[in-house]
Formats: sequence, structure tokens, C-alpha cells
Amino acid sequence: MFEDFFTQSDIFTSYLSGPITLFIAAFTSIISVANPLAAMPVFLSLTDHNSDNERIYVAKKSSFYMFLVLIIFLLIGTYIMSFFGISLPGIRIAGGLIILRAAYAMLNPDVSEKKISDEAQEAAKDKEDISFSPMAMPMLSGPGSIAVVIGLASQARGVFDLLITSGAIVLVALISYGVLRLAPFSAKYIGPTGMNAITRMMGFIAMAIGVQFILNGISSFFGV
Repeated sequence: MFEDFFTQSDIFTSYLSGPITLFIAAFTSIISVANPLAAMPVFLSLTDHNSDNERIYVAKKSSFYMFLVLIIFLLIGTYIMSFFGISLPGIRIAGGLIILRAAYAMLNPDVSEKKISDEAQEAAKDKEDISFSPMAMPMLSGPGSIAVVIGLASQARGVFDLLITSGAIVLVALISYGVLRLAPFSAKYIGPTGMNAITRMMGFIAMAIGVQFILNGISSFFGV
């Protein structure tokens, strides 16, 4: 009886390994490009004169808009690319290159590029609602995040894979909300050094995922 149990347990583990691996890969690639830690200083700057409750409200709306944008492109992004005649291998390679670019910036935070210019940031201070622009777009769900989501959708083998990727997007949105919600506390106690260390670790993982995206695209193109 115990031998049968362990045999079934092995089968159960092997069955879950695929979905779990996909979830981890999707979550890591999306959050590495979205990089809510990079959005934290902008969020603090734009909500400098807001109360704590107002900051919580803006963080909640920004994360929700981020979720909507990424889910929409997850569901229809590949159809849009197909309309323009872009093949699935091309989408995968493009997504991998964008992840590599984001990963390189994370490994070298001193030379990383800003997602929005100083002029746009100053203009955003005069807006009544910054939750969609610039917080949700382009800070959290910009072109890089959208390209990665489309790349993940192109590798989905069915509805179940799309549901797993959707779960990863939900988790990224929740973490983004948590990061923005705790931004004042994080900026005070973690500091720039701690944030750089976390960013570099995520950058290495993201670079490996980006390389795998490119290899998958190349192998798919040549039918290897």
C-alpha cells in the first residue's frame, strides 16, 4: 500500500512540475520587467502631498489598471501580432530580447534608463489622477511588460497555460500594490543599497529567462 502511495505521489509531483515551472517562469519574467521597485521612487514623488489614505487608493488603482492591461494583451496580443504578420517565433525572440535588456539594466542599476522622463514626471504632478498614467502605464505595464506577456501567450499550449500565466499576472499586481503601499516604509528602512541588491538578484534570473525565450523562438523557427 505504501509503495502504491509513493508511486502515485511521484506521478502527482511530475504532473505538477510543468504548471509550477510555467508559473514561476511567467511570474519571474513579468515582475522583472515590470520592476515595481523602480516605480517606487516615482510613486513617492508624485504622491508627496497626498495623505496616507490617498496613497493607498492610488496604489490600489495603479495595480488594478496594470492587471487589466496585461490580461488584455495576454488574451488578444498574439492576434494583434498575427494581424501585422509577425510570427510566434518572432514574438518569442522579441520578448526574450526585451527581458535581456531589462535584466542588463537591473544588473547595472547605476546606468539603467528611466521609464519616464523628468519632464513627464513633473507634468504628472499636476494631474488629479496618476493611477493609470504614468503609474500603470508606462511604469508598471509598459511596452516591455506587454511584450513579455505576449511572448508568454505565444508559448501557451492551451487555456490551462493561459490561466497559469493569468495567475502570475495577479500575483505580480498584488506584489506591485504591496510595494507601492509600503513605499514610505521601504524607502526608509531598506534604502538604496538593499534595493540594488534585490534588483541585481532578480536581474540575473530575468537574464536566464530571456535567453530561454530566445532559444525557444529559434528552435521553433527552425523546427528543432
